[in-house]
Amino acid sequence: MHFAPDTEASLEFVVALANTDARASRSGDDELSTPQQLTELVDLHGYSGRVDRDDAELDEVRGARALLRTVWTLPRDEAVVEVNAMLRSANALPQLVRHDGYDWHMHATAPDAPLAERIRVEASLALIDVIRMNETPRLRVCEADDCAGLFLDLSRNGSKRFCSVRCGNRVNMIAFRERRAAEAV
Repeated sequence: MHFAPDTEASLEFVVALANTDARASRSGDDELSTPQQLTELVDLHGYSGRVDRDDAELDEVRGARALLRTVWTLPRDEAVVEVNAMLRSANALPQLVRHDGYDWHMHATAPDAPLAERIRVEASLALIDVIRMNETPRLRVCEADDCAGLFLDLSRNGSKRFCSVRCGNRVNMIAFRERRAAEAV
């Protein structure tokens, strides 16, 4: 499955942001609990524009994280309602921009808009492509019983089930041990 490069980048950021939640993080802790952690996350993903690096911004981004985790799992028609609401609340005005070595891509907020608003809008623009292409089934939650990680399934046949090799291996090992124990009885 191929999306436009900026769509994939935005969706991958949503996954990274959502998986900082304690339910999905590798550590089991909220990995977005300080402004420094937020700064590292947005720097890693090349977010341009205003970043305040304070607790108020952190709280707003954590709210965006919760909303995007929810939208990720909604059926297509319900996701449309939420995406449209996010775009309306930001008075989004899509436009093509080129900056920081990135070729033409879409932004729909001013660079000085609050970070959480820019995150919601950029995620919404990416989700528009997913919804229009009827590819919402590619927005997945890990099937491992003890993991709530989100992932984007870009595999050719759309059959990816786990957020990481680690989760897949763990589930396969548990199943192997259960089969082996049943055979021993």
